[in-house]
Amino acid sequence: MSTPTQAARAEDPSRFGPNADDDLLLERQLCFALSVASRSVVSSYRPVLQELNLTHPQYLVMLALWERHPRTVKSLSDDLLIESATLSPMLKRLEALEYITRQRVEGNERALAVDLTTAGTDLRERALSVPGIMMRRLNLTRENVDDLNRAMRALIVATTGTEAPIEDRHTTQ
Repeated sequence: MSTPTQAARAEDPSRFGPNADDDLLLERQLCFALSVASRSVVSSYRPVLQELNLTHPQYLVMLALWERHPRTVKSLSDDLLIESATLSPMLKRLEALEYITRQRVEGNERALAVDLTTAGTDLRERALSVPGIMMRRLNLTRENVDDLNRAMRALIVATTGTEAPIEDRHTTQ
Protein backbone atom coordinates (compact mmCIF):
# COMPACT_ATOMS: atom_id res chain seq x y z
CA MET A 1 0.00 0.00 0.00
CA SER A 2 1.42 3.40 -0.94
CA THR A 3 1.38 6.56 1.16
CA PRO A 4 -0.46 9.68 -0.03
CA THR A 5 2.90 11.26 -0.93
CA GLN A 6 3.95 8.25 -2.97
CA ALA A 7 0.61 8.23 -4.79
CA ALA A 8 0.88 11.97 -5.54
CA ARG A 9 4.46 11.47 -6.77
CA ALA A 10 3.34 8.72 -9.10
CA GLU A 11 0.48 10.89 -10.39
CA ASP A 12 2.59 14.02 -11.05
CA PRO A 13 6.32 13.54 -10.43
CA SER A 14 7.12 17.12 -11.59
CA ARG A 15 5.54 18.50 -8.38
CA PHE A 16 8.18 16.80 -6.26
CA GLY A 17 11.90 17.43 -6.28
CA PRO A 18 14.46 14.84 -5.30
CA ASN A 19 14.14 15.94 -1.66
CA ALA A 20 10.38 16.38 -1.41
CA ASP A 21 10.41 15.06 2.15
CA ASP A 22 12.51 18.11 3.05
CA ASP A 23 9.50 20.25 2.17
CA LEU A 24 8.15 19.52 5.66
CA LEU A 25 11.20 20.89 7.43
CA LEU A 26 10.29 23.86 9.62
CA GLU A 27 13.03 25.95 8.02
CA ARG A 28 11.38 25.48 4.59
CA GLN A 29 7.94 26.70 5.72
CA LEU A 30 6.94 30.08 4.32
CA CYS A 31 4.29 30.46 7.04
CA PHE A 32 6.92 30.02 9.76
CA ALA A 33 9.35 32.51 8.23
CA LEU A 34 6.60 35.09 7.69
CA SER A 35 5.26 34.66 11.22
CA VAL A 36 8.64 35.05 12.90
CA ALA A 37 9.69 37.90 10.61
CA SER A 38 6.41 39.73 11.26
CA ARG A 39 6.68 39.43 15.03
CA SER A 40 10.35 40.44 14.96
CA VAL A 41 9.89 43.45 12.71
CA VAL A 42 6.85 44.74 14.61
CA SER A 43 8.75 44.27 17.87
CA SER A 44 11.68 46.28 16.54
CA TYR A 45 9.29 49.17 15.79
CA ARG A 46 8.14 49.30 19.43
CA PRO A 47 10.90 51.54 20.90
CA VAL A 48 10.83 53.87 17.89
CA LEU A 49 7.06 54.28 18.05
CA GLN A 50 7.10 54.77 21.82
CA GLU A 51 8.79 58.10 21.09
CA LEU A 52 5.60 59.04 19.22
CA ASN A 53 3.34 57.58 21.93
CA LEU A 54 1.95 55.07 19.40
CA THR A 55 1.60 51.32 19.17
CA HIS A 56 2.32 49.66 15.84
CA PRO A 57 -1.38 49.24 14.91
CA GLN A 58 -2.01 52.89 15.85
CA TYR A 59 0.93 53.89 13.66
CA LEU A 60 -0.67 52.11 10.71
CA VAL A 61 -3.93 54.00 11.31
CA MET A 62 -2.04 57.29 11.44
CA LEU A 63 -0.17 56.47 8.23
CA ALA A 64 -3.50 55.89 6.47
CA LEU A 65 -4.88 59.17 7.84
CA TRP A 66 -1.78 61.13 6.87
CA GLU A 67 -2.34 59.92 3.30
CA ARG A 68 -6.00 60.93 3.23
CA HIS A 69 -8.34 62.52 5.73
CA PRO A 70 -11.06 62.82 6.77
CA ARG A 71 -12.20 59.34 5.98
CA THR A 72 -14.74 56.89 7.29
CA VAL A 73 -14.07 54.01 9.64
CA LYS A 74 -15.11 51.69 6.80
CA SER A 75 -12.53 53.22 4.47
CA LEU A 76 -9.80 52.79 7.10
CA SER A 77 -10.93 49.24 7.79
CA ASP A 78 -10.82 48.39 4.07
CA ASP A 79 -7.37 49.90 3.50
CA LEU A 80 -5.84 48.38 6.63
CA LEU A 81 -7.54 45.01 6.07
CA ILE A 82 -8.84 44.89 9.64
CA GLU A 83 -12.35 44.59 10.98
CA SER A 84 -14.16 47.69 12.21
CA ALA A 85 -14.58 46.00 15.59
CA THR A 86 -10.78 45.79 15.90
CA LEU A 87 -10.26 49.30 14.58
CA SER A 88 -12.77 51.06 16.85
CA PRO A 89 -10.83 50.62 20.14
CA MET A 90 -7.67 51.90 18.42
CA LEU A 91 -9.54 54.96 17.21
CA LYS A 92 -10.85 55.61 20.72
CA ARG A 93 -7.28 55.49 22.08
CA LEU A 94 -6.03 57.81 19.33
CA GLU A 95 -8.87 60.18 20.13
CA ALA A 96 -7.93 60.08 23.83
CA LEU A 97 -4.37 60.99 22.78
CA GLU A 98 -5.94 63.93 20.89
CA TYR A 99 -4.45 62.83 17.54
CA ILE A 100 -7.85 62.31 15.86
CA THR A 101 -11.50 63.20 16.09
CA ARG A 102 -14.45 60.96 15.32
CA GLN A 103 -17.89 62.25 14.44
CA ARG A 104 -20.98 61.11 12.59
CA VAL A 105 -21.07 61.80 8.87
CA GLU A 106 -23.72 64.36 8.07
CA GLY A 107 -26.61 62.68 6.30
CA ASN A 108 -25.45 59.19 7.29
CA GLU A 109 -25.83 58.57 11.01
CA ARG A 110 -24.36 55.08 10.67
CA ALA A 111 -21.01 56.29 9.28
CA LEU A 112 -18.22 57.73 11.43
CA ALA A 113 -15.76 60.21 9.96
CA VAL A 114 -12.22 60.15 11.32
CA ASP A 115 -10.07 63.25 10.98
CA LEU A 116 -6.72 64.46 12.23
CA THR A 117 -6.39 67.08 14.92
CA THR A 118 -3.61 69.66 14.82
CA ALA A 119 -1.60 67.41 17.14
CA GLY A 120 -2.19 64.46 14.81
CA THR A 121 -1.09 66.49 11.81
CA ASP A 122 1.99 67.74 13.67
CA LEU A 123 2.88 64.19 14.68
CA ARG A 124 3.53 63.41 11.02
CA GLU A 125 6.62 65.63 11.08
CA ARG A 126 8.05 63.62 13.96
CA ALA A 127 7.13 60.34 12.22
CA LEU A 128 9.10 61.22 9.10
CA SER A 129 12.22 59.76 10.73
CA VAL A 130 10.62 56.35 11.40
CA PRO A 131 11.21 54.71 7.98
CA GLY A 132 14.89 55.69 7.94
CA ILE A 133 15.44 54.54 11.52
CA MET A 134 13.77 51.23 10.76
CA MET A 135 15.76 50.67 7.58
CA ARG A 136 18.98 51.17 9.57
CA ARG A 137 17.77 48.90 12.41
CA LEU A 138 16.82 46.17 9.95
CA ASN A 139 19.88 46.70 7.75
CA LEU A 140 17.72 47.31 4.67
CA THR A 141 18.02 49.71 1.77
CA ARG A 142 15.05 51.52 0.30
CA GLU A 143 15.28 49.13 -2.67
CA ASN A 144 15.16 46.13 -0.28
CA VAL A 145 12.05 47.58 1.35
CA ASP A 146 10.40 48.18 -2.03
CA ASP A 147 11.18 44.59 -3.11
CA LEU A 148 9.82 43.15 0.16
CA ASN A 149 6.68 45.28 -0.13
CA ARG A 150 6.05 44.06 -3.68
CA ALA A 151 6.50 40.44 -2.58
CA MET A 152 4.18 40.88 0.42
CA ARG A 153 1.51 42.60 -1.71
CA ALA A 154 1.69 39.69 -4.16
CA LEU A 155 1.06 37.31 -1.25
CA ILE A 156 -1.88 39.45 -0.12
CA VAL A 157 -3.38 39.22 -3.60
CA ALA A 158 -2.74 35.47 -3.75
CA THR A 159 -4.32 34.81 -0.36
CA THR A 160 -7.28 37.18 -0.57
CA GLY A 161 -8.05 36.82 -4.26
CA THR A 162 -8.33 40.58 -4.60
CA GLU A 163 -6.01 43.38 -5.50
CA ALA A 164 -3.86 44.66 -2.66
CA PRO A 165 -5.55 47.75 -1.23
CA ILE A 166 -2.39 49.82 -1.19
CA GLU A 167 -0.56 50.23 -4.46
CA ASP A 168 3.08 51.06 -4.95
CA ARG A 169 2.58 54.72 -5.72
CA HIS A 170 6.15 55.16 -6.97
CA THR A 171 5.84 52.61 -9.80
CA THR A 172 2.28 53.50 -10.84
CA GLN A 173 2.87 57.20 -11.46
